[in-house]
Amino acid sequence: NVEDDGWHYRKIGKKLWHITEKNEADALRFLATRPKDKPFFLNVAFFATHAKDSDIRQYMPQESSMEWYKDDTIPIPPTATQEAWERMPYFFTDVNEGRTRWKVRYSNYTLHQTMMKNYYRMATEVDAACGAILEELRRQDALNNTVVIFTTDNGNFHSEHGLADKWYPHQESIRVPLIIHDPRMADSIKGTTNDEFTLNIDLAPTILRAAGIPIPDKMHGRDMSELYLSPDRTDWRKEFFYEHPIISTKNYVPASEALVRKDYKYMYWPNFKYEQLFDLNKDPGEMNDLFNSVNPEHKLQLDEMRKRFTELKHLVKSDELVTL
Repeated sequence: NVEDDGWHYRKIGKKLWHITEKNEADALRFLATRPKDKPFFLNVAFFATHAKDSDIRQYMPQESSMEWYKDDTIPIPPTATQEAWERMPYFFTDVNEGRTRWKVRYSNYTLHQTMMKNYYRMATEVDAACGAILEELRRQDALNNTVVIFTTDNGNFHSEHGLADKWYPHQESIRVPLIIHDPRMADSIKGTTNDEFTLNIDLAPTILRAAGIPIPDKMHGRDMSELYLSPDRTDWRKEFFYEHPIISTKNYVPASEALVRKDYKYMYWPNFKYEQLFDLNKDPGEMNDLFNSVNPEHKLQLDEMRKRFTELKHLVKSDELVTL
């Protein structure tokens, strides 16, 4: 493991390393030297595509990657507008850290293109490193006896709503990739997609079950393998409670909470006691807050979701044994 992060390039010994190059080398060294007669667990925590916040360049790919995407045009998100920024809650001001980072990364077209191309270059470097790790498992004849899970810790605003980075309950921030290779998976399911709600709290139960270790009752998450080992089941979650704490001050990164469903999302900003409601089917960009809507249907939806939100928040913060 790399003992510290926050860097894209660093000289270690006589070699100048790129962080993704170092992550890959560490993983391959582990696989090459692990005892071949024992089970293993490997967590490769890529630092990319995190930015180096203190550097004006933000994203610094490897030199060999700089030709990638050179002649491409990166689409500007539909909600990367001044109007979208102005529709954010009143307490989102220019001192909000998401807005501060937007200014550095996306405040004009040329800057947006530069940042996104370097971001995608770094993402593609991670993809190549993952390929090298999988190839080593294949070379060791271990791939078909290994569960591989690829995911990330958060999504990212790439100028949507006039923001950069993460922290908030909007779709761009909370949706993350999830790819699972599991030798137990039927051939008919391999390569398919599934739109059920999976959460970061599901990772530990999934790994424990695959390793034959009992899942502690106090864990809130579920074993995700049920979605592909028992694909006909109908009792998977239909909603989830989301929360993110305040960072520094309420004006820098305010705390946020939400009840998320596939059709509606209820947001609550506890530092300001501010509520929002969005119809995700009609408004996937979360531009039209329905909190003050006079439509009776919206009022009923708000009342029901507010009540359910309170119930789930209580369960999450209680000592009760519950699977969410």
